[in-house]
Amino acid sequence: MRRVLRIALFAGAGLFGRATGLDLFAQARPPACASPEHRQFDFWIGQWEVTDSAGNVRYGTNEITREEGGCLLHEHWQGSQGGSGQSFNFYEPDTGTWSQVWVASTGNVLRLAGKLEAGSMRLQGGGSSPGALNRITWTREPDGRVRQLWSISSDDGKTWRTSFDGWYRKERAAP
Repeated sequence: MRRVLRIALFAGAGLFGRATGLDLFAQARPPACASPEHRQFDFWIGQWEVTDSAGNVRYGTNEITREEGGCLLHEHWQGSQGGSGQSFNFYEPDTGTWSQVWVASTGNVLRLAGKLEAGSMRLQGGGSSPGALNRITWTREPDGRVRQLWSISSDDGKTWRTSFDGWYRKERAAP
């Protein structure tokens, strides 16, 4: 009788797990986003003051956080002139690329994709008009700063002009 009860309980727990989506007998798995590729953009994580290269003109602040078990970098931009925006940045193992979806307080949406190339993260995507492209490159500098260079093209990438050249410096903690 006890053996039959144990078998019934064991089977019942397995059926409960299948019905609820909880795998009661699962082995601990490594985190889904723990690969080295998922860490390629981690140099951007932090609380930053964004300025020109000399540090004289303040463009705004940016906080980049790692969320969703390390699967997502969430950007929170606050411009010094009042504009703001947020982006979700994530690595897609199926394609081997990084993607960014940016939404500004003005309603503008930007979708970019790309890869880490020669130590810089380079993402590119279409603009709001035919032939328009956006290319943003983030480069970790030896002094700990991060440079974000945003270039735009109106002729399908034949020529580029700089739209934004921001230098990220870690914000100092208050004493």
